[in-house]
Amino acid sequence: MKIISVTLSAAAFALAGLGAYFAAGMTVTWIENSSATAVEQQLAMEGYPWASVQTDGLQVVLEGEAPSEATRFKALAATGAVVEAVRVIDNFTIQDRRAPVAPKFSVKILRNDTSIFLIGLVPASADNANFRNRVSRIAKDLPVADFLEMAEYPKPETWSSAISYALLALERLERSKISVDEDQVNIEAISDSAEQKFKLLDELKRRTPADITSKIAISAPRPVITPFTLRFRISETGALFDACSADSKQAATLILNAAKAAGLQDGAACRQGLGVPSPMWGQAAALSIAALANLGRGSVTLSDADVSLTAAEGTDPALFDKVTSRLDADLPEVFVLDKKLLQAVTEVEGQEAAPEMVATLSPEGHVQVRGPVQDARSQRTLETFAYAVFGTEAVFVSTKLRDDLPNGWLVRSMASLASLGELNSGLVEVTPTSITISGLTGSTASKTDISQILLDRVGNGAEFQLDVTYLEELDPLARMISGPECVAEISTLLTDNKITFEPGSTTLDSNSRNTIDAIAEVFDRCLEAAIEIGGHTDSQGREEMNLNLSQSRADAVLNALRAARVKLKALTSQGYGEAQPIADNKTEDGREANRRIEFQLVLPKPTQEQDSAATDMPFTAEETSNE
Repeated sequence: MKIISVTLSAAAFALAGLGAYFAAGMTVTWIENSSATAVEQQLAMEGYPWASVQTDGLQVVLEGEAPSEATRFKALAATGAVVEAVRVIDNFTIQDRRAPVAPKFSVKILRNDTSIFLIGLVPASADNANFRNRVSRIAKDLPVADFLEMAEYPKPETWSSAISYALLALERLERSKISVDEDQVNIEAISDSAEQKFKLLDELKRRTPADITSKIAISAPRPVITPFTLRFRISETGALFDACSADSKQAATLILNAAKAAGLQDGAACRQGLGVPSPMWGQAAALSIAALANLGRGSVTLSDADVSLTAAEGTDPALFDKVTSRLDADLPEVFVLDKKLLQAVTEVEGQEAAPEMVATLSPEGHVQVRGPVQDARSQRTLETFAYAVFGTEAVFVSTKLRDDLPNGWLVRSMASLASLGELNSGLVEVTPTSITISGLTGSTASKTDISQILLDRVGNGAEFQLDVTYLEELDPLARMISGPECVAEISTLLTDNKITFEPGSTTLDSNSRNTIDAIAEVFDRCLEAAIEIGGHTDSQGREEMNLNLSQSRADAVLNALRAARVKLKALTSQGYGEAQPIADNKTEDGREANRRIEFQLVLPKPTQEQDSAATDMPFTAEETSNE
């Protein structure tokens, strides 16, 4: 009986356990199905049909190919809104179908007086060995720090042009930072002078390749002026500066205001530079000019910290003493005053005339020097110095010996010749008491430069007068001409010097070589402009053959100009064949006129408001051939 009872109890427990097992399984299945259904509905509703849902017990397994990492993350977030994140198994894969994006290639080149640095990423397919070799040649003895890295991606189409242009800039600019991108080159540099800055800007702008852009910033530091010089004169004809230097804009304004109060007319300017002996330079100069104005006539010279004030003959001695004493007391520390009151010179009857040396410089560069010298040694010294300044072929020296010359005569003569060398043409007269220099110049700094030469070599007490006139047409920087002027000048040149070819060919004949050189000289003075070399033929022969011939001849002229180092970047060639005749092809003279080269300014396309007829007007230069 007891055995039956135990058996029935065991059976009851077994049935209960079996029932619980099946109930748990059914519960898990229900949870799995409901979770899968809910997640599938959520993913479909938010637009992720590529995602499939599987269940493994209470875990939800996500599978499928996500278009991107961002889309995968959004699908996971949508699933987390339905079931707990701990139950989600992420089996997504990602397939980004976008093509691999090449890195941005760029190079920075830094050059100073001690080294060159190369930093950046370059395409491995570029000619990097040649690039490094060219940098080494430019560096010469300077060390080159190479931090370039390479990437195995295709070379950008404009990369070679950008690198070639950057190397040109590196060769020209000794202190520079050059940034090379795929289609742009940015240049920052320091030049030695304003003139050099202009020339470098002009060349770099001209030679920028057509398929890239350039951004150029060149600064010109203020020059070092030594000695730091100012010279102001008041005469019967008015007041003027022979030289004016200032260390700042404020100092220049102070000096010019004092000069205007002393009678100076508008138009003067002070060159700003480094090397001032004292920060009180402007105040010292203004006080000195005011003192001279109180005296009425004479000159005042500042050379570094030395101040020389010379009053003209006839100045009241009492007034002279009063004014110079006050100036001596008012001048800032460091400045030292040297004062002089000129006295009238009485000529003695029978006394030999005062010595005088005269030197002239013609516009063609020929120099004549006439006057006395102390002895044969001084004669040879003066001749050698003149040859050194102007060249042996351009100088004629005629001197005579005289033993009563004042001390320093040779030094005064040589300093005057050096000053004459600063002019395009001029005249120098040297006497024992003064030096007079007059002439024409193409540099606005010539008067200051001449004053510095005389004060440095003759001394601060030197008496001199300058009558130097600046002419813009003599200034090489001001002689640059515009595109229309350039083409017009070439057309005038070719009126009597036509470009010709060998009969029936595209080869320039020997007579045209000189013409090409002359055109290249014109282009050297041209500002950047788009100019086209157009080739034209007569109507003899097939039309296609004439078109090819005209293009080849235009190319030949372009190549000849490039070989002559013409730097215009927008100089192009175009063949027109027989399509644009300017004369009757039925006559020999007409056919000869139609066989031509035209230099034409390429103007921007006119807008609707502009007159297209005016913009299309060409400047032409005629060409003939011997075919």
